[in-house]
Amino acid sequence: MYRSHNCGELNATHINKEVTLAGWVQKSRDKGFMIWVDLRDRYGITQLIFDEQRTDKAVFEKAKSLGREFVIQVKGTVIERESKNANMATGDIEILVSELTILNAALLPPFTIEDETDGGEDIRMKYRYLDIRRSPVRNALVFRHKVTMEVRNYLSNLDFCEVETPYLIKSTPEGARDFVVPSRMNQGQFYALPQSPQTFKQLLMVGGMDKYFQIVKCFRDEDLRADRQPEFTQIDCEMAFVEQEDILNVFEGLTRHLLKKLKGIEVAEFPRITYDYAMKTYGNDKPDIRFDMKFGELNAVAQHKDFSVFNSAELVVGIAAPGCASYTRKEIDALIDWVKRPQIGASGMVYVKCEEDGSFKSSVDKFYDQEDLKKWAEATNAKAGDMIFVLSGSANKTRAQLSALRMELATRLGLRKPDEFAPLWVVDFPLLEWDEESGRYHAMHHPFTSPKPEDMKLIETEPGKVRANAYDMVLNGNEIGGGSIRIHDKELQSRMFSLLGFTPEQAEEQFGFLMNAFQFGAPPHGGLAFGLDRLTAILGGQETIRDFIAFPKNNSGRDVMIDAPSTIDEAQLQELCIKLDLK
Repeated sequence: MYRSHNCGELNATHINKEVTLAGWVQKSRDKGFMIWVDLRDRYGITQLIFDEQRTDKAVFEKAKSLGREFVIQVKGTVIERESKNANMATGDIEILVSELTILNAALLPPFTIEDETDGGEDIRMKYRYLDIRRSPVRNALVFRHKVTMEVRNYLSNLDFCEVETPYLIKSTPEGARDFVVPSRMNQGQFYALPQSPQTFKQLLMVGGMDKYFQIVKCFRDEDLRADRQPEFTQIDCEMAFVEQEDILNVFEGLTRHLLKKLKGIEVAEFPRITYDYAMKTYGNDKPDIRFDMKFGELNAVAQHKDFSVFNSAELVVGIAAPGCASYTRKEIDALIDWVKRPQIGASGMVYVKCEEDGSFKSSVDKFYDQEDLKKWAEATNAKAGDMIFVLSGSANKTRAQLSALRMELATRLGLRKPDEFAPLWVVDFPLLEWDEESGRYHAMHHPFTSPKPEDMKLIETEPGKVRANAYDMVLNGNEIGGGSIRIHDKELQSRMFSLLGFTPEQAEEQFGFLMNAFQFGAPPHGGLAFGLDRLTAILGGQETIRDFIAFPKNNSGRDVMIDAPSTIDEAQLQELCIKLDLK
């Protein structure tokens, strides 16, 4: 038996008890006549003591050789600690060691294995197995486990059945780029790794598995960001004989359950807003509603004077930043420079200080009087002490710019608090998006999304006005899940493929298996998929997902620990009938 207890469970009730512990040496302090060693495992840290007077001489000498991250086993007696540590669960006791076994010596690690490490991200990614020993990373992985267990328990209790779907599937032209896998037995042909189990879960509905879920790996060969990896995990769900309201209720319930169980938070409201309202009010379809700063459109109250910048704009829109009237000119100029950055792309910004005495001071006082600026304040809901920031230009671009500014201001003002949670649903998305470059429509979600029943009549005449029977769940300004009611009728699905530019032959080649299945009694069905990585990170109070993934890739999609992707042997390429030409 390597251990009778772990390093996080001993306390004063165990005093005088003989115990066996095993773990890693966190640090060692040698005072000559006495040695203290902090022994660490996944559960915590226990202090060991080697006393020249009370410890066997051979054991004492061996303790002098211990280095950081040595793997050891000790036997000894739990004794009361003279200098107690209230910050440690085991801070009332220590172990007077009688036996010491070095299970494995260790090289000096390339960074300190402590909560506040001296290791940069690159070195920690290369030695990820060492990084996992650190409490923040280890606790993040344990938290992820708790999230998945709560999800499984919640859905299982609602009669959902977890079903595995294939990883080697068929490549399709819609969505992001596929990762492809050559087939040795079918030369010249390729599998694709799934971006989603979408068609398989729909086929499960045809098969009568009316409540399906799966915690499943998905793959997309696309550019990476802090919240995106080439392989990611979804909580993938589908239900038969349901309407949108049924699905929203189930997964609103799941979200409430996770917040209550894991964070101790009761969510009072779970608002539902339309896509059009979200874009007009927040400038994006995943608004953070932990704070206000709603958009105020100013065309009607700003385009009646001789300020040509506003008069020539499609949209003039502003937000009221709370308490920012005290900003200095230097701080305002820094924000103007921020919105002018290429990532944001604004050409400039107008500001209005709402003074405490009810007057206004703006960067356009030459053009607008106090009565004008008062109307701006009313449109943006600005109060005394606030600052109004105004952008103008083409509608879509300006809304996106102001949305970015809104989030930046909220960050600077401390309004994006990681321990506050504000979920909501965004509904009534457009079914289709027109792409000027390709000259055709693209599905805003995916080709299997059903139109809203009341918009079905517009499919033939005005497809661009059709709303999707689709919904996204947003939490703290992040889309954590999305789904839709699916098409379950072959004729409607064929019409959808036609709108997306598929010929009948292409549709049959790519998705004939699904449309054939619809002819054998497909029930009405719909579903939703949560991004587990992102959901877990947000619940854990973080914006990035890497620490909640055991072995993540870097921004180039590489695993620097195992050095992947890598070249493969020429013989393997020949076996797969692949000839590389990298010139």
